[in-house]
Amino acid sequence: MRRTMGLMLVAVVAAGTALAAQTTSLPKPNKFRPHAIGFGILATLGTNWTMEMGEVGYVHRPKRGLAALGVAARGGTFIDEGAMLGGSQGVVFGAALSARTRMKSIATFGDEEPGTGIGFDLTLELSGYSAAKSPMSLGSQWVGVSLLPALSMGTGDSPHFAIVLGPTAFFSAGKAMLRGMVSLRGEAPLARKERHP
Repeated sequence: MRRTMGLMLVAVVAAGTALAAQTTSLPKPNKFRPHAIGFGILATLGTNWTMEMGEVGYVHRPKRGLAALGVAARGGTFIDEGAMLGGSQGVVFGAALSARTRMKSIATFGDEEPGTGIGFDLTLELSGYSAAKSPMSLGSQWVGVSLLPALSMGTGDSPHFAIVLGPTAFFSAGKAMLRGMVSLRGEAPLARKERHP
């Protein structure tokens, strides 16, 4: 986990800086962009073996109701948090379906109206995993159900970033396991194709 946190921070700062530089070229609010690409780095929490993964996926942002519906692919490895050097074993792949509530804004910043919002939202996630050489007691295949509160930044269909931390329940044929999950996630809206007369 400690190795991943540094990478997470660097990735979010770099992505945030690059997307913030593009705010002057964002389309007008009446040009709603419902499609986005999602990306992130996530890890389970624990004192022994944990999973550390990257993810990329597609996000749909409805005009009404939920803020986002997403599907993502994940890939990573298992890390022994007790090891000083090395400590990685096996590979794990997964897929996830998610639904995110609209953000409850607590502050805004920026020179332009309405500004960029900062607040809290909640993601419900259903995931499935398949692993090779897994050191965890879940076996080679399992599913997960997550309830993930987040501190988020972004307004409307602009780029969205979040620090996510919450519980995940993993279920397999052998046993169930409850772990915490931490993630840094972002969404970048896909460009809308302009129509020419």
